[in-house]
Amino acid sequence: MRLVVFASGSTGNCALVQGGGRSVLLDCGISAKRIRAALEGEGVDPAGLDGIFITHEHSDHVAGLPVFTRQFPLPVFAPGTVADALRRSCPGAAQLIRDIDPERPLSLGCMTVTAFPTPHDARGGSVGYRFEADGAVLACATDTGCVTDAMLRWFDRADAALIEANHDVDMLLHGPYPAYLKSRILSDRGHLSNSECTWLASVLAQRGTKKLVLGHISKNNNLPSVAERAVRRALEGRDTLLYVAPEYGRLEVTVCSG
Repeated sequence: MRLVVFASGSTGNCALVQGGGRSVLLDCGISAKRIRAALEGEGVDPAGLDGIFITHEHSDHVAGLPVFTRQFPLPVFAPGTVADALRRSCPGAAQLIRDIDPERPLSLGCMTVTAFPTPHDARGGSVGYRFEADGAVLACATDTGCVTDAMLRWFDRADAALIEANHDVDMLLHGPYPAYLKSRILSDRGHLSNSECTWLASVLAQRGTKKLVLGHISKNNNLPSVAERAVRRALEGRDTLLYVAPEYGRLEVTVCSG
């Protein structure tokens, strides 16, 4: 299985997941032009994608969806509350949206995809996704204010994981954001801090995850180097590989069993 991150951060999120002979997008938060160019750079025909999985309806995850689905009328998968929010925010794509049941596996040929709830303040809620193909497991969850026991269950036995390292608490508290926005980000329905991400990374490494990708790093309240340094310290002595998804650019991670 293969994960290729095209964008990760507050200005846009989009990734390609391939496995079991299937290719899907995870979120569609950058322009249709950028998505198309990124896919063509991977040798993937956008019209041949097997679908788009959306985590929630915030613009940095769906901004490109209306235009991209107008160009390529692909199925758009999301759990009920997220799907309902998408129908309101992206009415042009409404006929393409397919409701899926959270925590119930969906089979796309030899790829299985399962949505699981994450605590975030999106209008229709938010989800992460677990992808299984080629004997390997990839779990992805950004935009989560805290780590729940339910989330940990869906990360269990993941060979690779994309997790959120959104902010450094000191940078956020002493930064330019207004008080209400700082409170939102720090809440249990906001975003994970570097320290919370470090705890999650340590737990996943203990459980056998071999590759970790840090994503959704704030450009105003964090630095990739700061997030990486914090998590790398927690992984000392373990054979877990650490990657940092860029806000712009490309990151490829091969996901293998064991």
